[in-house]
Order: sequence, then C-alpha cells, then structure tokens
Amino acid sequence: MRIYLPNDTILHALRGTRIAVVLDAPGVRSLASNDATNASSSAAQAWVQANVRPYYPDVNIKYIAVGNEVKDGADKPKILPAMNNIRDALSAAGLGGHIKVSTAVEMSLVAGSPLPSGSAFADPPPSWVPSSSSWRANGSPLLANVYPYYAYKNDNGVDLNFALFRPSSTTIDDNGHTYTNLFDAMVDSIYSAMEKEGGSDVPVVISETGWPSADGRGASKDNARVYNQNLINHVGKGTPKRPVALETYIFAMFDENQKKGDAIERNKFTS
Repeated sequence: MRIYLPNDTILHALRGTRIAVVLDAPGVRSLASNDATNASSSAAQAWVQANVRPYYPDVNIKYIAVGNEVKDGADKPKILPAMNNIRDALSAAGLGGHIKVSTAVEMSLVAGSPLPSGSAFADPPPSWVPSSSSWRANGSPLLANVYPYYAYKNDNGVDLNFALFRPSSTTIDDNGHTYTNLFDAMVDSIYSAMEKEGGSDVPVVISETGWPSADGRGASKDNARVYNQNLINHVGKGTPKRPVALETYIFAMFDENQKKGDAIERNKFTS
C-alpha cells in the first residue's frame, strides 16, 4: 500500500498486518539541507520521529518516498539532500538499513525514443540519478509512476490493445527483446536511462500505475478492469530486459473527487 501523507488512523490500522507500505514524505524543500546543524536537518529528524518511529516495526514501512513527481524547479535540486537527511534521520533512530529511501518520478524525465534501449534521462539528467553514491549506498530502488494510458491518450497512433496488455498488431523488436505491450516498453526505457547514468544495478519499483474509469479517451470501467487484471497477471514475469518479478502499486484505492485539474484525474478508482 502507498500512503501519500502520513495519517495516524491509517497507520494504526496497518499495525500487525505485515502489509508493505510506501510512505510519502512531502515538503522536499523543508527536509533538505547540506548543513547538519541547519533547522531543515532537524525537520527531517522530527519527521522520522513523528511519522515513522511510533509505528515501525508494527507497521511494515518498506520505503519512504521523498517527493512525488517533483516539478518545481526550486525543489528538484533538493530531492537528493532531502533523501540523505531522511536516511540519516532513520539511522539516528536505529532504523538504518531497514527502510529504504527513494523518490517517485514520472515518465517525462525519460527522453522519448522509438526503442526502449535508446532511452535516456532528459538533458540535463536529474541531480539524483542512480549513479549517485549516496543513492546506491542506501540500496534503494527508483520509484517510478508509469501510465501507458497517457501515452495512449496523447498519441492516436498507439493501439489500445497494446496499452491494455491484449493481443495487438503492434510489436517492438529491440536488440533481441520483443515487446508485446506498452507497459514493458516504458519500464525498460527507465532501465535503459539508468544504465546510461551508471545505475544498471538499481532496481525499479512501479509506485503508481493504473487506468482511469471515465472522462477521457479510452477511459472506462471496462478498460480499467482489463488493464488492472492484465497488469496483475503480467508483472510477476518482469520485463524483457529484466525478467524478474516487478513490484507494482496500482493507483488508486479511491477516486479523488476533489482533485483539481483534468477531470480524468478524479476517476482512477480501480475496482
């Protein structure tokens, strides 16, 4: 389960369930500082003491996501320092090594390529790329939000069946790897981008994926049901580049009926 904001009621309900939890730590700027004496570093320690220490290990907090699809230009350089501060705060609390620290990214960070093997991070690469020694020392995965739906919605040339894991006339052959669905091609694009930055040993966890149920091209309850079920059936096999089980989180448990922006964003209920 992924929780986008620490919530005592939810975390308390998860005690003793052994359900693995991704816990988001928003407010990247306030958590980031290179100066250990700075109040921002204390903010990271206070965050861990308030939102992790009271629950772990009764709640199986597996990852902390420092920021989700951070777009603000002023916040992006703060992601890695914030990750480091949270990691150090976990160590100071005696939890170092038990909980992994990462950040959740969107596909727009990967420059488009006709073939997954040709993909790379957009220029310049983010400051937190997996070649960072502090990232790799933590043994953390990259959390990635992957939505074949948006690739389909924004490109009339994408076959719906290819996006839904159904038999399709579309296939992609790339260096001995054959892609029969869009999800695999997108995930392997991320792996290829990381390899080009020296991060070939950093795993990927799909921290969000899903299909909207209304208010958009191809958005329907039937298509959402097909996508999610086919996804569940598929991810245990991994991707052509990495044929091992791929840890994946489906978005979302409930519609966000008050979310601003495109109406489609309010219709991602997965049942």
